[in-house]
Amino acid sequence: MLDTTPLTAAVDQFADRLRAAPQSRLQRGAAAEALALARELALWTQRVEEPAAEPREMPDAGMFAAADQITVAGRDLALVLTGPEDLARALDLVAEAQKKAGV
Repeated sequence: MLDTTPLTAAVDQFADRLRAAPQSRLQRGAAAEALALARELALWTQRVEEPAAEPREMPDAGMFAAADQITVAGRDLALVLTGPEDLARALDLVAEAQKKAGV
């Protein structure tokens, strides 16, 4: 079984930084970056769990919900990852989004 603790830790860290960020930072794009990441992780999870199903897009629940959305999407993905290459790719996505968000 793959240890996905690094992914959940990275997602939790990003979410914590978003929660601590001022509203102005969220408005300047941090929340949008987080939502884009959450949507990408959720889509990835859907493809693994239901490859034949029509993809569903995670809704925009507002800038103050972005941290929760990446937490949920990241933890869902962590449950379905099977290989170290996928784990590394997911970690890269989180790191890149956090860098772009500036938090």
